[in-house]
Amino acid sequence: MRREDQERAVEEVVNRTIERVVARGSRALEATLGDTIYYEQQRLKKGKPGKQRDKERAQYKGYRRQLVRGSDEQRKAVLREIVSFFTREILGNFDPRVHALATRAVPFGLKTLLNATSPRQLVEWRGSGGIDLGEHMMVEGKLDHARALRDRGTLIFAPTHSSNLDSIVLGYGMHEAGFPPLLYGAGLNLFENPLMSFFMHNLGAYTVDRRKKAPLYKEVLKEYATVSLELGYHNLFFPGGTRARSGAIEQHLKLGLLGTGLTAFGNNLRRGKTNPKIFVIPVVLSFDLVLEAETLVDDHLRETGQGRYIITDDEFASPRRILQFMRGLLELDTHIHITLMEPLDVFGNRVDAEGRSLDGRGREVQIERYLENAKGERVQDANRDQEYTRELGRHVADAYLRGNTVLPTHLVAFALFERLRTLNPGMDLYRLLRTGGMHESIAFSEAQRSVDDLLTRVRKLAEEGRLRLGERARTASAQELLTLALRAFGTYHTKPALERIGDRLYHRDRNLLFYYRNRLTQYGLEQEVSA
Repeated sequence: MRREDQERAVEEVVNRTIERVVARGSRALEATLGDTIYYEQQRLKKGKPGKQRDKERAQYKGYRRQLVRGSDEQRKAVLREIVSFFTREILGNFDPRVHALATRAVPFGLKTLLNATSPRQLVEWRGSGGIDLGEHMMVEGKLDHARALRDRGTLIFAPTHSSNLDSIVLGYGMHEAGFPPLLYGAGLNLFENPLMSFFMHNLGAYTVDRRKKAPLYKEVLKEYATVSLELGYHNLFFPGGTRARSGAIEQHLKLGLLGTGLTAFGNNLRRGKTNPKIFVIPVVLSFDLVLEAETLVDDHLRETGQGRYIITDDEFASPRRILQFMRGLLELDTHIHITLMEPLDVFGNRVDAEGRSLDGRGREVQIERYLENAKGERVQDANRDQEYTRELGRHVADAYLRGNTVLPTHLVAFALFERLRTLNPGMDLYRLLRTGGMHESIAFSEAQRSVDDLLTRVRKLAEEGRLRLGERARTASAQELLTLALRAFGTYHTKPALERIGDRLYHRDRNLLFYYRNRLTQYGLEQEVSA
């Protein structure tokens, strides 16, 4: 956020949040403070020892005393202090000394990246024969449509999420496509990685501390996003909430941040703002390889059906692993696909290049009336707005499936994993992953038939507009796709998902095979794999 807007944004976020809490009454004020103090004390109790933790623990102990003994006015003052602290932390006030210390620990070979001053410099690999990530990135889909809306309102880019690199890849891709920096939330722990901290600050990141569980903190986060949209800043939200640990395309979206678009639109109308509309652009990111795939799928399998926890020490935490991954990705001569789908308004309607909302028959609709009651009066209605946002979420999720670009690793992993299941009928998924079943390998010719059968169906789905195909999935033979996928699997991961020895394929890491296979799980393809 530009410096001249920062204080204004902080003031708006703080005042609005306080007004909302106070309007609920004295008991709500006390309950909000009590919950926030409790959650923060629990977080600090589990945190790393140090002066900052000691300072915050003492601060919240003092807040607890004021909550018990203080008047409502004193409680309001405490609320203002807490909300102000949350807001300024979100704005990006992390400790620069921590960043400087971490920077000194970065291997010498990363310094050119750390010293870069523009998004292009940040992603150019000058130490590897001039390989440029930009040459391996394809921004496609409704790009011209999105450009046309850029000056007709404010944009929310809503991408799929598989890696902590996603925001950087998308930020760079949108920069190259002519868009200004996007504001997006990044986990506070990620700023401890000096390379990524530099990337994110240069590409518009604000900080999100996912260890903070207090509802008040989440309320402040949403208000910050709302205010930034009202100020005209294009935003990037991950509706999936966190990285897709299973490898599948997200379908169960978290709608809190998406709902801020509707709130901002209503506020813009009330203020009579020029170009008040907010446009939502679903985006699908597709990689042959995913940096954190091993950690993510292990977490998914461990935590299936249970609450997920924050991973802080995965592959993303190591600059060396990041650069190893980037080198492998670039040497594969593959493409990262950034696919922009058809823009939507905040109610889920399609939007044309002029910014007009269209119904299912292509007729223009006046969305301002969506916020009016039966008397034609513009009113606030939380239940109504939640239903509008749920409808928007359904359209975004559908766009994700249609925008999914199928790549060789997805095809081969799906075909081979389903073949394993066919060879081990009735075997529980977890047992199959653990043991590999009755067959430690599959004949290459057999694998080729399975891929060929799957390829026929996937290409038909692409013709129907239900998904997209990368160039190789569109034109290569099953044998060529197997060769490409085997090379990719052997390029980066500690242990390859598949390995060819002679005329047989050995499943070395079935969890990884399962992860990449899941990219195609929501199209009813299981029955299409050759038995």
